[in-house]
Amino acid sequence: MAVVTRRPRPPMTRRGVMRRMPVTVADTGDFKKSMGLWQLVALSLGGLVGAGVFSLAGVVANEVSGPAVLVSFLIAIIASGAAGLCYAEFAGMVPKAGSAYTYSYVALGEIVGFMIGWDLLLEYTAIVSVVAIAVSGYLNYITHYLGFDLPTWALGAPGTGSGHKVDLFAVLLCLLLAFLLSRGTRESARVQTGLVALKMVIVAVVVIAGAFHIKAGNYTPFFPFGVGSAVSGAALAFFAVYGYDAMSAAAEESKDGKRLLPKAILISLGIASVVYLLVCLVIVGMVNYTDINVSSPFSSAFDSVGLGILGLVIAVGAVVGVTTSAFANMLAVTRVGFAMSRDGLLPSYFGKSSPTRKVPTRVIWPVGIVSALIAGFLPIREAAELTNVGILMAFIVVAVGVLRLRRTRPDADRAFRTPLVPLVPLVGIGFSIWLISHLDWVTWVRFLVWLALGLALYWGFGYRNSKLNTSES
Repeated sequence: MAVVTRRPRPPMTRRGVMRRMPVTVADTGDFKKSMGLWQLVALSLGGLVGAGVFSLAGVVANEVSGPAVLVSFLIAIIASGAAGLCYAEFAGMVPKAGSAYTYSYVALGEIVGFMIGWDLLLEYTAIVSVVAIAVSGYLNYITHYLGFDLPTWALGAPGTGSGHKVDLFAVLLCLLLAFLLSRGTRESARVQTGLVALKMVIVAVVVIAGAFHIKAGNYTPFFPFGVGSAVSGAALAFFAVYGYDAMSAAAEESKDGKRLLPKAILISLGIASVVYLLVCLVIVGMVNYTDINVSSPFSSAFDSVGLGILGLVIAVGAVVGVTTSAFANMLAVTRVGFAMSRDGLLPSYFGKSSPTRKVPTRVIWPVGIVSALIAGFLPIREAAELTNVGILMAFIVVAVGVLRLRRTRPDADRAFRTPLVPLVPLVGIGFSIWLISHLDWVTWVRFLVWLALGLALYWGFGYRNSKLNTSES
C-alpha cells in the first residue's frame, strides 16, 4: 500500500512573511506586447475620465458638497498627483503586471503585497460596477427620450426606486466588457483608444456648450453642507482620479514598459486634472446643486436649458465614453488576479493565460460575473464606497515603498525618479490618511471583513504555495 506523504506546513517566520520579490524579474512571456505610449495614455484616461465626469461629479455635488464639489475634486487631484509620481517611479523600475500589488511585494514584503492585491481585487471590481451603474443611468435617459422604457423592475437596484429589483443595463454591460477583454489585448486596446478619443470630444462639447449657460448665483452658498463636506466629497470622489493605476497593472502588455509607463501616467494625470475641474465648474454653474439629476446630470442639465438634443448626444457619448472607465478597471483587476495566481498566492488555475489570445480568460469571466452582481443589486453610492479604503491604502503603501527602496536600493535602475523625496511621498501618505478618516464606518466594516478573509486565505493557502516559498525551501 502506497504511503502518501504531505509536505509539512512551513512555520510562519518573519523572514517568510516579509520575503520580497526581486526588483528585476524575468519576462514570462504571458502577454503580447502590443501597447505603445498613446494606447497606454488612452487606457489610463479611460480609467481617469469616466464616471467621475458623467455621473459621480453630480452625485457629490447633489448629496455631499454642493458647489464645493470643486474643492472636493481639487483635494482628490492633489492627493492622487502625489501618489501618481510614486507610481511613475515604480512603473519605470518594475514594469510587471499587478501594479500596487507587485510594487508592495517588491518593496515591503509578501504579506503586504498579498493584502494590497487582495484589496485591489475588491476595489477594482466595485469600480467596474460603479461605472456600469453610471452608464445604465444614461441608457435609461436615452430610452426614455426615444419614447420607450424598460420595465420598472429592471430600472435599478433594490432601494433606488419603487418597484426596482435589478439594474439590467449595468449587468449586461459588465458581461459585455468581460467578453471584449477575452478577445485579446490588441483588439480590445484598439476599441478602447477609439472610445477614449470620442469621450474626450464629448467632454469638450460639455465644457464649451455648458459655459454659455452658467449662472453665477448657482455657486452660492458655496459650502451649503459646511466646509467639512468638501473633504467628505473628496473621499467619495477619490477613485475617479485613480485610473493610472489601472494602466500600470497592464505593464507587461506595453512595448517598452520602463520607458513608456512613467510618461503615460504623467500625461494622463495632467489631462484628467484639467478636465475634472472644468466639468465640476460647469455642472454646478448650469444647475443648482439641489436640482442635479444624479442619474444623468449633464443630459438633464442641457435638457433644462432647452438643449434636449444636445443632452441626447451627450448621453450617447457618455454611454460610449464612460464604458472605457469600466474597461480599464476590469482589465486591471484581471491582471492583479492573474499576477497573484502566477506568484502562487492564489490558486494556480487563474495564473494561466490563453495560449492563443494571451489574456487571462480564467480570471476575466469570474470578475465579469461578480461585477455584474454588484452593479445589478447595489445603489451607486454604496458601490462607490466599497472602492475607496483599499485604493487609499494602496496609495499609502506605494508611497512608503518609494521611501524604502530609495534607502535600501539606491542603485536600482529607475527610468523616472519621484521629485522632492521624501516630501512628495509624505504628501501622498498624509492626504490618503486624511481622506480615509472621513469615510463612513460601514465602509470600514466591509473593508475589515474583506481583510480578515484575505488573511485567512493567505495563512491557509498563499504562504505555503508562494513561488518564493518554493525558492526558500
